[in-house]
Amino acid sequence: MLTDAQISRTISLIPYGIKDANVRYDLSPEELHSITIGEGQGVEVNSGALAVNTGEFTGRSPKDRFIVKDDITKDKVWWGDINIPFESERFDALYVKVTEYLSGKEVFVRDCYACADPSYKTNIRVINEYPWSNMFVYNMFLRLSEEEHENFQEEWLVINAPGFMANPEVDGTRQHNFAALNFSKKIALVGGTGYTGEIKKGIFSALNFILPVYKNTFPMHCSANVGKDGDTAIFFGLSGTGKTTLSADPDRRLIGDDEHGWTAENTIFNFEGGCYAKAVNLSEESEPEIFNAIQKGAILENVIIHDGEVDFADTTITQNTRVSYPIYHIENIQTPSIGYNPKNIFFLTADAFGVLPPISKLTPGQAAYHFISGYTAKVAGTEAGVDEPQPSFSACFGAPFMPLHPTAYAEMLIRKMNDTDVNVWLVNTGWTGGPYGIGHRIKLKYTRAMIAAALAGEFGEYSYEKYHIHSVFGLAQPRTCPNVPTSVLSPRQTWGNDEAYYKQAKKLAKTFRDNFKKFETYANEEILAGAPPLYEQ
Repeated sequence: MLTDAQISRTISLIPYGIKDANVRYDLSPEELHSITIGEGQGVEVNSGALAVNTGEFTGRSPKDRFIVKDDITKDKVWWGDINIPFESERFDALYVKVTEYLSGKEVFVRDCYACADPSYKTNIRVINEYPWSNMFVYNMFLRLSEEEHENFQEEWLVINAPGFMANPEVDGTRQHNFAALNFSKKIALVGGTGYTGEIKKGIFSALNFILPVYKNTFPMHCSANVGKDGDTAIFFGLSGTGKTTLSADPDRRLIGDDEHGWTAENTIFNFEGGCYAKAVNLSEESEPEIFNAIQKGAILENVIIHDGEVDFADTTITQNTRVSYPIYHIENIQTPSIGYNPKNIFFLTADAFGVLPPISKLTPGQAAYHFISGYTAKVAGTEAGVDEPQPSFSACFGAPFMPLHPTAYAEMLIRKMNDTDVNVWLVNTGWTGGPYGIGHRIKLKYTRAMIAAALAGEFGEYSYEKYHIHSVFGLAQPRTCPNVPTSVLSPRQTWGNDEAYYKQAKKLAKTFRDNFKKFETYANEEILAGAPPLYEQ
């Protein structure tokens, strides 16, 4: 039910070039849920959550992400396959086409903001073609108070038109879908794709440029939580490594699950107002916080449903099934979404080769090296053509969202480590006892126990008695950990075949070295010293 204040609010889209539209402004999630079902765009599952199908695209399309190259960006952005330049004139022409396409239609508009720290608050106006896309915006961005609504002035505009198809030959896109950022006009334009993640990642990419360039703040693709003593922990990791799962800890308050800033004053703030978790193989037993967040107000994407029940193991549509929900669906949250006193950083990797230790402590140089590398592995069946484990590197654990050169972010991380004396840990949530297909995935309860030990200071400072140095990667492995069998801490022991293990370890180390060659001319000696010292086969 709308409040009187909501009913009284109206808005014109004519200033944006959208004419004669039926504007549905700041509708409640309940209304958007109902409209989605009424228009046949989604169904309600037994938990009360809304389930939708995003259509052709069930994930991001990084090759169709563009940044307008102009006076603001031309000398600062790291141009290439990740940050693809787009001409200002073509952006303007595409913008006109999209706004003409939305003219005369029912559109859904929401005012919101990013960045929980008031000093970094960024007001955003989002215009959506679909009601469930607008509900996603309600879930994922920070929600305005009534007073903030009355005085709202947007800083950034997002226009999202999944039904609009670009003409590559005329519009300069690669294919019919696109996500384009214009820093001069402060507009994110998304078309031809219903995948909602493109909306939030557009703003995330913008902040990854704005915060380090103009506000001396380190932007991070990470989750974060805070302990009872006020210590903050940060979790970096690519999709499927456990970033959302491991930060949803019943003994610690969740700050956020995906995107944060680390200020010069050493506060950690969430960019968002919600969570966007992977739903594949989700269960109440393994991930109760996330499972129980799937209630009225949550949006499930591309899941298979049988008689109102979601089959989380069924990946017929995609491996990348998702659920979005407002952060208040998690009981144990930090309010506001700001943390202080960062003490531990965890780099999460799902090593499908079974080589990396389940936990190891990093020096500042190693931390920067592994941060720039952003390693995880793809396993068979997750993507077409992947028949065996493949190494996958994504700089800064989020290359598709990083407009600057990766070493710019890595040097900020080193400065933060030196200024705060924070501990950095590399955590392998992947395989042990052999590679994928031979070994098995490290048990979640062991990973949780190792992280708990690190947070409690159980491992202590480096010494020979407490740590073993991995002979191939040079990583400091703790020798013991409460509630974890000692054999689990040594990947070599779990294989039971030293010759096979070291052959695989050296092969993986070489892929690290080969991947890093493109960064070597930008990296300082401290970062270069973080490379695996032994890698030749």
